[in-house]
Amino acid sequence: MLRILLRRRKQPLSAEDVTVTDRPAVRRAVSAAALGNTMEWFDFGVYAYLAGTLGKVFFPSSSPGAQVVSAFATFAAAFLVRPLGGLVFGPLGDRIGRKRVLAATMIMMAISTFAVGFLPSYNTIGFAAPILLLICRLVQGFSTGGEYAGATTYIAEYAPDTRRGFLGSWLDFGTFVGYSLGSGLVTLLTAVLGDDGLVAWGWRLPFLLAGPLGLIGLYMRLRLEETPAFQREAEAAHQDAEEARVAGGEDPVEEARQSGHGRLKEIFTRHWQAVLICMGLVLLYNVTNYMVTSYLPTYMTETLGQDSLTAQLLVLGTMIVVALTITTVGRSSDRWGRRPLFMAGSAALILLAVPAVLLIRTGGILLPACGCLILGLLLVCFAGTSAATLPALFPTRLRYGALSISFNISVSLFGGTTPLIASGLVAATGNTMVPAYYLMVAGVIGLVSTFFLHETAGKPLRGSGPMVETEEQAQELVARSRTEAGRRARDLWVRLRHPWSHH
Repeated sequence: MLRILLRRRKQPLSAEDVTVTDRPAVRRAVSAAALGNTMEWFDFGVYAYLAGTLGKVFFPSSSPGAQVVSAFATFAAAFLVRPLGGLVFGPLGDRIGRKRVLAATMIMMAISTFAVGFLPSYNTIGFAAPILLLICRLVQGFSTGGEYAGATTYIAEYAPDTRRGFLGSWLDFGTFVGYSLGSGLVTLLTAVLGDDGLVAWGWRLPFLLAGPLGLIGLYMRLRLEETPAFQREAEAAHQDAEEARVAGGEDPVEEARQSGHGRLKEIFTRHWQAVLICMGLVLLYNVTNYMVTSYLPTYMTETLGQDSLTAQLLVLGTMIVVALTITTVGRSSDRWGRRPLFMAGSAALILLAVPAVLLIRTGGILLPACGCLILGLLLVCFAGTSAATLPALFPTRLRYGALSISFNISVSLFGGTTPLIASGLVAATGNTMVPAYYLMVAGVIGLVSTFFLHETAGKPLRGSGPMVETEEQAQELVARSRTEAGRRARDLWVRLRHPWSHH
């Protein structure tokens, strides 16, 4: 009895256990991480809005429907290599640091996107043109495999525990700002140049902007420091290694555990439940995300026959609403918790997907705008909460790798393939309600995943100590911990003196 009680006793926090965040460093971390997402989604917005145009440039011999499917197949191909990028960059980020890997992914993303703007068309070099487009997309997908997981990990490990939701939401704010900038630029070019001007040369301009954006992002990321959580983990690992060396050589068990293969094995054997929860939540977020951002413009124009400029403006307006509300949702998740927002959003997606698509199908402007707005408000429930929720599923020493692998497998299988599968199913069945049914299935999977999710709002990350904003908060936290430890010690003493009184 005594041994059990003593083992369960929790030690009070010391001042060294609590990290006081540096506000300028937190701002730099959030800005640099969000800018990478902005650039990534600038490219996605451009590609989604130019899918029809790129189909004409690189697949001119196909029918209009086949051109769209071919363009989205090239888009989806990038997602097939994302798990490979996650397998490479994720464990690497856990071993050499978050900062270096995030700089490398930024360089690769910028170069591959920039290169698309210089590609010759099918009419110039024939079949080699779509092959070159595919290669650029594969490089971009490989680098993206380490981008989002690394950026969420970086912000989560810098953010105070009570503001992780709010600060993490700025990452996805960058996502939708980037998408809005990309799609807005294509909408402007469509209005100015017309379809013929876009096909002739205008489609190149948005991709060429990726070069300057990438240089700015790289400069900001090179100025970053490692996260406090990673520094502590690295120092602890170094100290353990020194002690093992002094004691008589490396411990083969620990050495295997620290290797890349050992980390992967640990992720899938000891943290498989967290991996499945992560994949379910990522599926929920990304199926909704890619349905709205990548497929909806093409669905409205190619499938429903609506005016392209109207469709582009409706989706662009939806993205602006999402961007304007996302940090409010992030702050709400700090106050009310991550689980309630995911639960409410999943249930609402199941109930409202069909009405939203029915409104979009009606034609005109007002009712489709309401349908797009419904989908946008559902999307923001997941977008504003994910960046704070997903990193908290895994311990510090495995966080980047586990999140990269879980995130990218789910995105590759379900998220990035959403436009391709939805357009293929609509073409095969002739049923224009397919997008709604697809969203409902994602809602059910999200609801089940959220049921098994533990609440993490306001709590330290796994494997890390508390993070606060001021020295006063740190002192208050330590004092409260000591008070609670004293109360527990008193209760322990009472239970040892009078064990029969608690039966």
